[in-house]
Amino acid sequence: MHVYVVADDAGREAGFVGEQLENRGATLTYLERDELPAFATLKDPALLLLLGSDLAAHEPENADVVESESEFARNALDAGIPVMAICYGAQVLARALGGTSYRAPLPEPGWRVVETTDVALCPPGPWPQLHKDVFVSPPTATLLGESPMGHQSFVDESRKARAIAWQFHPEVTADRFILWVDADADYYEATGTDTDLLRKETCEREAVNRESAHKLTDAALDYLLTKPLLTRP
Repeated sequence: MHVYVVADDAGREAGFVGEQLENRGATLTYLERDELPAFATLKDPALLLLLGSDLAAHEPENADVVESESEFARNALDAGIPVMAICYGAQVLARALGGTSYRAPLPEPGWRVVETTDVALCPPGPWPQLHKDVFVSPPTATLLGESPMGHQSFVDESRKARAIAWQFHPEVTADRFILWVDADADYYEATGTDTDLLRKETCEREAVNRESAHKLTDAALDYLLTKPLLTRP
């Protein structure tokens, strides 16, 4: 199973999700989101994974890179290749399929419980969150999860392959999450976050998050790759 991972310097690490993909036999190939190749040139793709970023999908200065990744995701789905997306990747996927994203009034940092309608594809958590932007699911999608900040997860079956998106970070290791916190600690502290407590909690929860991420990855793969999908034009 050849998985292509779209990433940039802010999050070039598929973490626990990538780990479980490899446990399931996947080979991961990372692609630069600002230099994406033509989708048709990829060799035997089985899955496309869109990771997070410190970019904002709604900002005009990012319009070209967002549209390039959006087209890449649409091309994958139209070619029958499923797409999995996390955080910024979920915002891009939402936009690619007719939804949107925007800057939230407040950030959503910490370990947060998600309200869910599907405990397999969007378990309630708590999951690590660290975002300032939120997405609105596409009109063709089925919303799976929400938080007080906005939409957290959706699935979409409007094209030749399925897509799944999560705003939270099932993939993230404690080291990576703490790096993100450290990079913007002043901002999060100014909005009332105890970053020392967040670092401590992240280390304490890492083993459980790894297990939860593996289970979620398995459920997502079962949904994306094994269940029959109606033939679409």
